[in-house]
This record gives sequence, C-alpha cells and structure tokens, in this order.
Amino acid sequence: MRISRLELMLGAALAVALVAAILTGETALSPAQFGEALTRPGSGPGEVLWQVRAPRAVCAIVVGMALGLAGAVMQGLLRNPLAEPGVLGVSAGAALAAATAIVAGLAAIPGAVEVSALLGAAAATVLLVGFALKVRAPEALILFGVALSSFAGAATALIFNLSPSPIATAEVMAWLLGSVQNRSWIDVAWVMPALLLSACLGLGAAPGLRMLTLGDETAGTSGLDMVRLRVLALAAAALATGAAVAVAGVIGFVGLVAPHIVRASVRGDPGRLLVPSALTGGLILVVADLLARITPTDQELKLGVFTALVGAPIFALIAWRAAREWRL
Repeated sequence: MRISRLELMLGAALAVALVAAILTGETALSPAQFGEALTRPGSGPGEVLWQVRAPRAVCAIVVGMALGLAGAVMQGLLRNPLAEPGVLGVSAGAALAAATAIVAGLAAIPGAVEVSALLGAAAATVLLVGFALKVRAPEALILFGVALSSFAGAATALIFNLSPSPIATAEVMAWLLGSVQNRSWIDVAWVMPALLLSACLGLGAAPGLRMLTLGDETAGTSGLDMVRLRVLALAAAALATGAAVAVAGVIGFVGLVAPHIVRASVRGDPGRLLVPSALTGGLILVVADLLARITPTDQELKLGVFTALVGAPIFALIAWRAAREWRL
C-alpha cells in the first residue's frame, strides 16, 4: 500500500510530538542528565525518561490512534459526520464493566479492570452486530447505539449510588475521567495488538465504505455485501474503542475531531481517511496529554476533561457548519 504525502507529514509531526512529550515534564532535566539518561537507561534520569514519560507518551499515541480510527470507520459506515466512538454505546459498555470490576474490589488483581472493560466492549459489540444483521437502516443503528449508551450510563450511575466504599467510588470517577498518567509499557502492550487487528479489519472494510458513499441501493446493486461490511466495520470500531477505554478510561471527542481535520485532504474518501485519522488521533492525544501535564494547576488535569474542554466547542462548530450546509 502506497504511503501518501499526508501520512508522511502526519507521521513526522507525530514523531516530533513524541520526542517533545518525552523531553518535557514536571521534573526538569539538565543536558547532562539527558546525556546520562541516553547512555545509562537504568539511572535516575533514565528511569524518568524511559519508564515514566516514554510509556505515557506512547500510550497516549496508541490510544489516540485507536479512537481516531474508530471515529473514521463509524463516520464512514453511518455516513454521519457527527458519529464518534461513543455514539454506539461501546465506550459506555466498557466503562460500565470496568466500574463494576472496581467496585467489586477486582482492581487489586493485575489486568482485571482492563479485561472487564474489553468484555464490556465485546458485549456491546455483540448486541450491535446482532441488531445490524436484522435492521438495515443506519439511522436505526444509531438510535439503538444511543439507547445502549444511555442504559450503560444509567447503570454506571447506579453503581456510583450503590457503591459501599467512597474509595472505590473515587477510583471509578478517576478512571471514567480518562487519563494515561502512570501508564507503563504493559498498558501499551494491552492496546497495541487490538489497534493492529482493528486496523486490519478497518482496511478490509475500506473498499465497502468507499462504495457506500454512492448510497445503500447503488452499493447493494453493485454487489457489496452489506452484512459483511457492517460486521467488519463494527468489529474494527468496537475493538479499537474497547482497547482504548480499557487502558485510558473514557476519552471523548478525539474520534469525532480527528477525521474532520484530514477529511478535506483525502477529498472525503472514507477508505483513504482511515490511516490519516488514526495518525491525527494519536497526534491530538499526545499533544493534549503534554498540555495537560505542563498546565500550571495544583492537580494535574485529567486527559478526558482536557479533550472535552477543547472538543466540545469544535463539536458545536461542526454541527453549526453541517446545519448551514443542510439549509443551502
């Protein structure tokens, strides 16, 4: 597959942002300490760079790439520019399962919360795929996803209400706000295989997403297997979103904004949009995490809060522009 100039530019920007995220932090290091970190990774400065900052920055990138990819796939499948990973309830399902695991006291078991989040995302995906196989209209799938998300959100609120421990409640709240703080290379290993698999599924659905721009009837008469397309696309989006939520908690708006930033550069082609959207999502999240770290506050801003503060106005702008186009 040929790498486009846009992908090369985004990759270069991502590399620069990664280096900046590793070199910048709350603890200032002198040039001598940077040299020591490069020559002696086991030293104090080396631990800061390679065991604290580097895995956090890489985790932000892979989580952002997963969310950007999921957003591009869902916007192409639903032909809706306002679709994003949370719209179908996969994020809410993963959050519900993780919150249940935390309140049940399973957080002390390594990987228990992450596995629970993946299982919650998988359960939501099974429901979505089953619905998509029976109902063909994309609008109905959106409505079902909204209902699923609302139910999972209400169930999560019920867990808050019934939680026997204020400590567990605080842990759930902190996790739901989204963050890559204190993430390790193990967390990167959690999300990377899921990202690669979802990328393969998404690229497999790319020709169908491109054909889908012609409309359901035209695509159907052209021999497009709509059932296979929906299963591939939903599996790709759900797997990427579930892995991202499992590692970093709920982080919104990245999957919405990333495809819009690069859509004009690929002339609206949903098949060519996938890789640039993933790269843009990674760039957005690593820069957002860097800004959250260096913002002078008494307590570090949660990444999900930071992206929501920036993403909500952008969401409103997108909706306003879409409304203007509909009126014309």
